Amino acid sequence: MHTLSIRRFGFALGAVSALLYLGCMFVMLTVPKQAVIRFFNSLMHGVDVAPIIRWDMPWWEAIIGVLEIFILGWFVGAAVAMFYNLGTPSTD
Repeated sequence: MHTLSIRRFGFALGAVSALLYLGCMFVMLTVPKQAVIRFFNSLMHGVDVAPIIRWDMPWWEAIIGVLEIFILGWFVGAAVAMFYNLGTPSTD
């Protein structure tokens, strides 16, 4: 069985997480408000997200959010790769 590169897998999951965050930002910038609320309510299994959505987020907070989600994704990906590698038999 092969092992996963912890750095590469962490980077991959961090990059995908950041892309999803950017996709969320794109939806909020381009879709009408009620459609965005309906979309995110359906993703959250009917939880009403209208009271917690921020429509006036400054651009610098959005950039910090992308960086934070990338870092969190990297840590999750690295942990998954680490635990995966712990479960693979050694070929010594």
